[in-house]
Amino acid sequence: MASGTRTWRAATEAALYGPNGFYRRPEGPAGHFRTSVHASPLYAGAVAGLLRRVDAALGHPAELAFTDVGAGRGELLTGVLAAVPDELAGRLRPYAVERADRPAGLDRRITWLSDIPTGVEGLLFANEWLDNVPLDLAEADAEGTAREVRVQEDGEELLGEPVRGEDAAWLARWWPLDGAPPGSRAEIGRPRDAAWARAVGSLRAGLAVAVDYAHERGSRPPFGTLAGFREGREVRPVPDGSCDITAHVALDACAGPGSSLLTQRAALRALGVDGGRPPLSLASSDPAGYVRALAAAGEAAELTAPAGLGGFGWLVQPVGDACAGLLEAGRDPAAGPSAGEG
Repeated sequence: MASGTRTWRAATEAALYGPNGFYRRPEGPAGHFRTSVHASPLYAGAVAGLLRRVDAALGHPAELAFTDVGAGRGELLTGVLAAVPDELAGRLRPYAVERADRPAGLDRRITWLSDIPTGVEGLLFANEWLDNVPLDLAEADAEGTAREVRVQEDGEELLGEPVRGEDAAWLARWWPLDGAPPGSRAEIGRPRDAAWARAVGSLRAGLAVAVDYAHERGSRPPFGTLAGFREGREVRPVPDGSCDITAHVALDACAGPGSSLLTQRAALRALGVDGGRPPLSLASSDPAGYVRALAAAGEAAELTAPAGLGGFGWLVQPVGDACAGLLEAGRDPAAGPSAGEG
């Protein structure tokens, strides 16, 4: 084992979440990159719509939890609280789960936690959280053997010991490297599988949703996806706290029983966000309304663009039978029974 090197998992943990870690900076993630939450209030509105569906499916419980995992500075929670009706807001228990300190001025209704609350019922939503759960990297050597990748604080890498044990079993099932061309890489997603299982297990009943850059077993990127970001630009991933360190998520490996995988485009369309242009007739009858609708359509188009944010993966996992199928097109239990139902 080379002196001065660590596994990528250990190095990333310190670089992102240590005392001087990237995610403890006062500017927060929004100072460096733009997520769907920052792109448009339509996103928070859609999540609020999903929360209403969960509430209806659970029978409007006296207390409904909304847990935002990887909450940043509370932007999504703030938007959801503004979008839900007063009756639901009175029963809602909003939790922000984030390792950074609570930001000043955040709505007092929001409980700020460093760990996921357990034994609650409602909606758990993790937007771009799993891609920042640190993991280890493996690379095929000249003989095609998968070896751990070790890294120095300046980002220089070298190959370590062959991957063994549970990590080797995970690779064999989800991202095989044995016999792969030299230099082929994989990101060992076992810590993310465990983190997601723990998050889902926090719910007594309800729905858990993870939204992230994703790939599936049949189309893993041959050289991995590890990247750094700083001030809106992709940079070399250096584990010194100066940049975000992220890697796309094998959501298919994370998925538990009853899960479904869909694109953000499909999920948001099922929640009423489709990016369609308003009718031109509105420009004559209500010019100001037409301009507002046109702006909203542009924001919706960005959120659902197949080659952009719309290509994100949504992992949707119900806990209990009541919340199964809540993102099926056209299903909205919050709207009440349709004709012929009930």
